[in-house]
Amino acid sequence: MNNLSRYAPVALTVLRVVVALLFIAHGTQKIFGFPSSGMPPMEGGLPPLMLIAGWLEIIGGLAILVGFFTRPVAFILSGQMAVAYWMAHAPQNPFPVNNAGDASILFCFVFLYLVFAGPGAFSIDGARSKNV
Repeated sequence: MNNLSRYAPVALTVLRVVVALLFIAHGTQKIFGFPSSGMPPMEGGLPPLMLIAGWLEIIGGLAILVGFFTRPVAFILSGQMAVAYWMAHAPQNPFPVNNAGDASILFCFVFLYLVFAGPGAFSIDGARSKNV
């Protein structure tokens, strides 16, 4: 089992990159309508909180993707997902599977994990710390 531990930084990087790509897709769906959700665009545009959420998902997701300021960005995104769950999903139904909030919960806790674990291997944060 100890042999697997040496791959932990690379596995953390894979987790960070995959989560970031999924998160960015949620943002681009809100802001640009891509990928299409099959729902018509909101009349009058997005409400301000959805607009802020979409840009946080795109910009924060890109920062997480490349491992730039990973810990503080992940902290902000974790909070965003907690707020999203309690404001948008929980009032609909108490069960995450029934209120479509399971993704928000997973994002929240993965980002919270990144706050403590850091970016893993292959990140701008790692490259910067070696040069300082």
